[in-house]
Amino acid sequence: MSKTLIPPTINILLGVTGGIAAYKSADLVRRLKEHSFNVRVVMTESAKNFITPMTMQAVSGNPVHHQLFDCQAEAAMGHIELAKWADIILVAPATANSLSKIALGLADDLLSTLILASKAQLFIAPAMNQQMWANKAIISHVELLKTRNIQLIGPEQGDQACGDVGFGRMSEPLQIVERLLPSLHEDGPSKTSGALKEFASKLAGKQVLITAGPTLEAIDPVRFISNHSSGKMGYALAEAAQAAGAIVTLVSGPVGLCVPQGVASEPVVSATEMLDKVKKHIVGCDVFIGCAAVADYAPLQIAEQKIKKNDEEMQLSLKRNPDILAWVGAQTKRPFVVGFAAESQNLREFAEKKLVNKKLDLICANDISRVGLGFNSDNNEVLILSKNHEEIKLPAANKMEIAVKILQQINKHL
Repeated sequence: MSKTLIPPTINILLGVTGGIAAYKSADLVRRLKEHSFNVRVVMTESAKNFITPMTMQAVSGNPVHHQLFDCQAEAAMGHIELAKWADIILVAPATANSLSKIALGLADDLLSTLILASKAQLFIAPAMNQQMWANKAIISHVELLKTRNIQLIGPEQGDQACGDVGFGRMSEPLQIVERLLPSLHEDGPSKTSGALKEFASKLAGKQVLITAGPTLEAIDPVRFISNHSSGKMGYALAEAAQAAGAIVTLVSGPVGLCVPQGVASEPVVSATEMLDKVKKHIVGCDVFIGCAAVADYAPLQIAEQKIKKNDEEMQLSLKRNPDILAWVGAQTKRPFVVGFAAESQNLREFAEKKLVNKKLDLICANDISRVGLGFNSDNNEVLILSKNHEEIKLPAANKMEIAVKILQQINKHL
């Protein structure tokens, strides 16, 4: 990651709570200081079970705060002064308990009190067991936080310390810093601002509708059919389009990503829900980008109760899901339509068929068999085909860079 010059007057208060991911916080402080941020650390009592205040003091260069009632600390920099000092409060890791306390406005320790007493922009990097992240209580608290313009960074999907696999891993320190930088850079997202200037005038004011992430098709109250889409490509497109001056609506399946600032969000679960939201927003839309990995099939019937494990084999009857991209392409008054094709073989052949059959203006095809590219990766490599038989190859790059180049091609054809 290239170093971005940020004025040294930016003060970040890092809150560290009691999760195993606290070991990453020392590296996070180091990464923040590389960008000339002033960093002070507040730790919860449980956080000290995973990393010591001495370590955090050494890397930050400032005393570590961890007690709400501490006469000596109050004499040096009281908690109200500390709340006023912060330009940004970043909680990383944010456990299920700390995230819930923030959502409910509780203030029973130093960190939660500072958050309530501060006007600073709040960022939260969740870190918890995958089942906790999927719990309905946490889901409702996350939605509540989003309504208050509190930005979530992650969590990511992968192996967890408990042995589970799924969403709940704290984002890596470099990812967290990269997510913070756009909110502080006067030109907007640091990776996109320069490249977007050349075509911002065309996209400015345009209504752009983007679908992203996977869909989940329920089998029973516990199980579902889905795919490995992380939503990163669609979210990068939404952020880049918004930075270019477009009015962006993002219809997203379940992902562990933050909605970019300034982007309207419509969360969905299933393919039918996604189609309903697309129909709601398609009127007056100038550009539609179908980046979601929509499940092709869904169970014919959804069991009301959890299906018990009885036989060695189990039969599922499936039905075709609605084809959202084809529906948009078939409209008489339709926007400029861009589709995505994630293929494991015959990339060009299958992409060309999809381009023609679904009446698209552009299609972006990527080879999901390539290691380190596509699903669950920060990078992508894309072949863009147009209905006018033009072809553009975008070599492997960060998905934000790919998003900018895709928007450049959209702008060229508008």
